[in-house]
Amino acid sequence: MLTLASLRTRWAALIGSFVAVALGVGVMTAMGLGLAATLDPPARAPERFGSSPVVVAGLDRLTVEVRRGPGTARVSQKLAYPHPVDERLLAELRKLGPVTMGSQEEIRAAGVDAAGVDAVGVDAVGVDAAGVDAAGVDAAGVDAAGVDAAVADVRAVVGDRARVLTGDARRRVDPSYERDAEALVAVNSLLGTAGGVTTFVSVFVTASTFAFVVALRRREFGLLRMAGATPGQVRRLLLGEALAVGVVASGAGCALGAWGAPVLVRALVDGGVAPTWFAVPGAVVWPYHVAFWTGVSVALAGAWVAARRAGRIGPVEALREASVDTGVLPLSRRVIGAVLLAGGLGLLAWKVGTDPAELLKRKTYTTQPMLLITAAAALAPLLVRPVVRLVGAVLPGAAGLLIRENAATSVRRTAAVAAPVLVTVALAGSLLGAAGTVARAKGAEAEARTRADFVVTGEPGGGLRTDVARGTGATATVAGSASTAVYVVEEGSALVRSDARAVADVAAFASVARLPVVAGDVRELDDRSIVVNEEWERHEVGQSVRVWLGDGRPVRLRIVAVLARGTGDNGAYVTAANAGGAVVDRVEVRVGSGADRAGVAAALEGAAAGAGGTVRSAEEWLAANRPGTRAHTRLGFLVVLGIALVYAGIALAGTLLMATSARGAELRSLRLAGATRGQVRVVVVGEALVAVLVGVVLGVAVTAVNLAGVVGALGMVSAPVGVAVPWEVAGACVGVCGVVAVVAVAGAVGRR
Repeated sequence: MLTLASLRTRWAALIGSFVAVALGVGVMTAMGLGLAATLDPPARAPERFGSSPVVVAGLDRLTVEVRRGPGTARVSQKLAYPHPVDERLLAELRKLGPVTMGSQEEIRAAGVDAAGVDAVGVDAVGVDAAGVDAAGVDAAGVDAAGVDAAVADVRAVVGDRARVLTGDARRRVDPSYERDAEALVAVNSLLGTAGGVTTFVSVFVTASTFAFVVALRRREFGLLRMAGATPGQVRRLLLGEALAVGVVASGAGCALGAWGAPVLVRALVDGGVAPTWFAVPGAVVWPYHVAFWTGVSVALAGAWVAARRAGRIGPVEALREASVDTGVLPLSRRVIGAVLLAGGLGLLAWKVGTDPAELLKRKTYTTQPMLLITAAAALAPLLVRPVVRLVGAVLPGAAGLLIRENAATSVRRTAAVAAPVLVTVALAGSLLGAAGTVARAKGAEAEARTRADFVVTGEPGGGLRTDVARGTGATATVAGSASTAVYVVEEGSALVRSDARAVADVAAFASVARLPVVAGDVRELDDRSIVVNEEWERHEVGQSVRVWLGDGRPVRLRIVAVLARGTGDNGAYVTAANAGGAVVDRVEVRVGSGADRAGVAAALEGAAAGAGGTVRSAEEWLAANRPGTRAHTRLGFLVVLGIALVYAGIALAGTLLMATSARGAELRSLRLAGATRGQVRVVVVGEALVAVLVGVVLGVAVTAVNLAGVVGALGMVSAPVGVAVPWEVAGACVGVCGVVAVVAVAGAVGRR
């Protein structure tokens, strides 16, 4: 009964927690429904071989044995270039029934026309090694064939020479299958990250709100203790309020999420992140259960620490009149804050020193800031006074003195207002700053890797002849290369794929490329050797490594050069003979000294026009292909920041409304001392803005530490170092927080 009575009279103080939990549950419900759609996508009919009951496709996975514990296990990786369906197997399948080999366009997508002759005059890099005859009349371009026959008969004929696909599995040979699969992974990653950060911010805001509510209700709890209430009863009162708020808010949040999920899905589809057919699943309930019970748990977890503090309030608190905060940072909070701070800084330093490449990955620099943000928030009451003195030193006059002293003495209020600003600024600076810094380093690496003046690229699935630059004469150096991959077993237990480029002419490539070599000489590359980077387990010049090529062939190659690890884009290099079926997709041209650059460009344009190639200057090509933050990653970060900003607004408005409503006697004293209503409003608004600035300063400090870790990691992997600070986004977050604070506190003062 006491809990219900408290809820009826204290509903205004709990409205901020209610909205925070409801919004969090709504976001988690929408995210969960989106995740459910990625885990169980709607069934779609096969496109390419929809009329064939059975599809036979070339083998597309490399499988090797590795050590796992006391025994061995078989692991696999998708091949860069799947095997074709050979002509002998096709002849056997034709005896079972009609065989459909696909349209001309589908075969051209694999790089070869119906006759086996490349559609754009491609130099087939390593084509003989892939099992294609010189005349090109074998089934090199036939990656799959539809068979109108019984499944059992087809399996008996095929054996282990190819894959037999039936039912929905026939979609695996559709042109859109890989693209859709990658898109679903991107959506899954985006929603998972956003959901995790939402939970973190929700707990953070809810805990901060309940803590401030307890601070405002010290006299009330002191009176309850004076009336005979035990500490346990006070704790149960607060936890009962939190449970009621959590249940009602979670129910409202589930309804909000059900409405918002289709909106979210449409936004993902319109933004090009999700496939066009992506939709919210119809009959799925687990996202609602997860979101509802998470919301209830968040409310209880947020109130638990505050309830323990409330239980320790003694009867003497009922007699207190002073508004100066004392004992704002108990020993337990000091210990927790110090442990989190030491853990965050220690983990950051440990990763920079032992595995800097890990710190440059999105998952790491997304979660890394959470420890430091929580530590800064836990220790905020300890930091408020020195930061307020620093910020408020520039405030003039009596009003400035009041603002500075009120903010410094009312530590709990200032820290409660600063906390959501701290979260928003730190997330904006750390997430977008780290992503931008890594992207800038990748772009600088790409620019440093080439000496070319012009770059000619082919159409997707096609290729280029290395003589595409014919007509330039001896005035230019021309080097063609192809995208491929190699696979290596590391530590005896993991099959690792490494992107690679296959070089057609090593001497020419060495003239147009400027690779970050740390040992050896790229010019020594031949058909029996390889260039690796420092990330490989074995990366000493002269060592031999066993690798599998892009088509799955095992070879043993000698290391002739080692590249810096960099940001992860410094891959391996092999010769054309080890390309595993790849075709030239890029030709780099370096104009000779004193040559007519315009004449070379004109010759390239004329030659490339007939080969389906695109000619760009090196600067244009770098601008078009410069590594950067992926669209879905940036969208995910903006979603996270949007959620954090909404939470910050809710927390700011709720905290300031509660704090201002509890300052009636103080504000009346100011009026009795001669202050006008406008002067009172200036003082209260100034205090709110100072508290916002405290949050900004702490958020900037957390951002600086996180970006320093990323910069240190870049230096450790010999990558270009430069910091990208998202000033516009961070400034917008600060501006929104400031506007919300001013509107909330001015409105609360105006009602008094």
